[in-house]
Amino acid sequence: MGGAGGFRHVVRRRTHPTCRIDAHAACLDGVTRVFGQQPALVRVRLVVRPGEVVLLRGTNGSGKSTLLRVLATAVTPTHGRGCVFGHDLVTDRRDVRRLTELVGHQTRLYGDLSAAENLRFVARMHHADPALVPAVLEQVGLLEVADERTRGFSQGMRQRLAMARTLVRAPSLLLLDEPYAGLDDQAGSLVHALVAATIRRGGAAVLASHDDLVGFAADRTVTLAAGETVVVPQPSLLSAAPGGLT
Repeated sequence: MGGAGGFRHVVRRRTHPTCRIDAHAACLDGVTRVFGQQPALVRVRLVVRPGEVVLLRGTNGSGKSTLLRVLATAVTPTHGRGCVFGHDLVTDRRDVRRLTELVGHQTRLYGDLSAAENLRFVARMHHADPALVPAVLEQVGLLEVADERTRGFSQGMRQRLAMARTLVRAPSLLLLDEPYAGLDDQAGSLVHALVAATIRRGGAAVLASHDDLVGFAADRTVTLAAGETVVVPQPSLLSAAPGGLT
């Protein structure tokens, strides 16, 4: 891609298979995303298989968050294509959104609603059982503030509630952007629980971080730099601790 004020990209040999909707939890096939004249992703190819936990590494600005937002259909690819469990990211956006949950910097809570009201609303929107709400709030340590408006919640409490929303929704593809940000050590175990529950359902998870996730087991690591996939090692275990994900 070039032109005045544009950017240039050198075509590299394909290292990933193209999307196979019958085999992949998620797939990006030559996806580029440009904001103005600035590329955030450049011809990214990524395959995530059912039952797989993929750790997405890279410095700030490397394109990790944009990649997750593309998979969640919050951002549309400028070029290329992708799918989530057989549903196209552009033409099947509603189906993709039904199957995915993105937990990131924006917790997407309604400040004038209580914690319980937020979760009951999510349950109704996604045809989940509202009766799950008390147990889920207890699981994330927010049962005592279930009736308080979330406007006054700390960032850590809001992150816990965002994870509670994920437990209610039970997505097939879990997308976590810097999942430990704002969480204390005790709440960090919730991240492991979310991922483990998703994998047990036959789903998959993609986690983005620029830090080492000590004690977290991932099947594979993908590294981004300047919007490009630069390293795709063989499946490996990252600092697995006793009691971690298996």
